[in-house]
Amino acid sequence: MGNQKNEKPALLIIDMVKDNFIESKKLPITPFAANIIAPLNRLIHTFRKHQWPVVFSTDAFHREDFIFKGRMHPHSLSGTEGAEVIDELDKTDDDLWLPKPKFSAFFQTGLEKWLREKEVTLCAVGGISTHFCVLTTIMDAICHDFKAVLLEDCSAAYSREVHEQTLNCYRRNPLYPLLKVAASSELEAELLE
Repeated sequence: MGNQKNEKPALLIIDMVKDNFIESKKLPITPFAANIIAPLNRLIHTFRKHQWPVVFSTDAFHREDFIFKGRMHPHSLSGTEGAEVIDELDKTDDDLWLPKPKFSAFFQTGLEKWLREKEVTLCAVGGISTHFCVLTTIMDAICHDFKAVLLEDCSAAYSREVHEQTLNCYRRNPLYPLLKVAASSELEAELLE
């Protein structure tokens, strides 16, 4: 994966919100998203142990938002319980909880400034969904001059195929090594090398 030892990483966890885990909704992403909770919690523990920042960035939409004029139904509405981080993730008051108005954690949130203040150089990104909000956050990280790692075992899409297709698009890319796809264990090994 290339040496990450001199990097100052931040873990960005995207859209692990209660609305995406309501069993009665039977959302196709829910079972895949449930499978990434354990690896995310392991990575959160590693980041905390080394005093690296952990950010939970969550949808905080408004019912009248433009994105709901398409096929997407209103969900994760700002100020509702459904827009809160799921209880199964190990979130503490020391973590940054960053509600976001659109897909990317960088869009109108002040995240870039916050990361610069923490001297972060690399954003490790996981959560849901791989091909939308995780990917837009990864691309915005690169556009803001941060290295980025798309965490393959800490991200999920509504199907295994869509998740893998997205990862495969970026496994070999012209931005390497600025943009990488890696398992959380690979990232940890590189950071702790």
